[in-house]
Amino acid sequence: MNTKYQPVMATLLLSLAIMTQAALPQEVDGEPLPSLAPLVKRVAPAVVNIRVRQTVDSPSLYGDETFRRFFGIPDQPGRRSREVASAGSGVIVDAGNGYILTNHHVVENADQIQISLYNEETLDAEVIGSDALTDIAVLKVDPEELTELPIGESDTVEVGDFVLAIGNPFGLGHTVTSGIVSALGRTGISRNGIEDFIQTDASINPGNSGGALVNMRGELVGINSAIISRTGGNVGIGFAVPSEIARSIMRQILDFGEVRRGLLGVTIQTIDQESAEALGTEVERGALITGIEAGSAAEDAGLRVDDIIIGLDDKRIDNNRELVNAIGLKGSGDEVHINYVRDGRERSVTAELGQRVVQRLGGRDIHPGLQGAQFATASAASAGGIEVTEVEADSPAAQRGLRDGDIITAINRQPVQNFQQMREIAARNRILFLLVRRGDRQLMLQIR
Repeated sequence: MNTKYQPVMATLLLSLAIMTQAALPQEVDGEPLPSLAPLVKRVAPAVVNIRVRQTVDSPSLYGDETFRRFFGIPDQPGRRSREVASAGSGVIVDAGNGYILTNHHVVENADQIQISLYNEETLDAEVIGSDALTDIAVLKVDPEELTELPIGESDTVEVGDFVLAIGNPFGLGHTVTSGIVSALGRTGISRNGIEDFIQTDASINPGNSGGALVNMRGELVGINSAIISRTGGNVGIGFAVPSEIARSIMRQILDFGEVRRGLLGVTIQTIDQESAEALGTEVERGALITGIEAGSAAEDAGLRVDDIIIGLDDKRIDNNRELVNAIGLKGSGDEVHINYVRDGRERSVTAELGQRVVQRLGGRDIHPGLQGAQFATASAASAGGIEVTEVEADSPAAQRGLRDGDIITAINRQPVQNFQQMREIAARNRILFLLVRRGDRQLMLQIR
């Protein structure tokens, strides 16, 4: 460094040091500085830390036949069980009954759940019900001097509103971060969930899942659920399940012991410019009805194959995923107002939704190559196909490329909508070619 600049640099460094050590003023122009501390003190006791223990099966090194033969190790089971622990967050929403909202993925397959209160007291919790599609679960603890957080109206949240995120990131209990609502109605975050996320730049990290997104009135407006990150840490893009969805799921679980999701009874596909040209229509957005279940809400309302649904309850519908989300967030028996186009004219109708009946089946009952996979189907599934709900690690199904959340739409070039069709095709063929929808992609998997 040039010596003639050294005194100047020394003066600048000294000035910076003094500035960084100086305390913030207590007031400006006679007015105290605004602080979120009173709000945090009021709402933080309603947010809990969650510790989960579960037993998982993992491949054993000794399960490899070549390894055992090389080292002369006797035959042993190829899998072993081990206990794992994980952490998350939750929100007390009913202190009188001890009900806590959290994420489905926080407590999925849990053997033991414990919560830690703001005063560090620890309580055992049980799962009352859980919904994978919206990623919401309801827990219960013994109600002993709990503090609850009132559930706000997420429908009134606007982009730019200030919010707090409170949770247990990286095990650092009752951490508070702040930001704004960055966007509303985000979809496409999870592979096959029902989504209508609130996006926020309030810092959300691993462990925040299930925690509270709070407005400036001290109301719960979202359950923090997911982030987008290349590193696993916060980059300012976090997502919360709106409180209206969480409240609806909780109400159904408490009233019925399950989620009774609404069903319109249609099979649909997205309308875009290319398909509009092929159909000779000027409508270049929406969900084209390609099939209607007999006796369904859609048939009762007078909808037909070839109708294009462009709106639901005054909300614009641009593609099939938006319609699946909109219907999936409704309960059975709910009335919906549908805007659609038929023969070039826009029309509207009201339909009372039926109940989606989910059936489940294990892969071993279909084909040896599908062993280790679990499947689910719904009557007149909104998006069509059979969902892969679970795939065991290192199972035949996993080795052939199946993943949780995949949707099987065809087998050996034949469309499948139910287990009977799946079984019939599998019974006739030793080799199966599965057409799979994975997020926004399609791929073909060979099953032997």
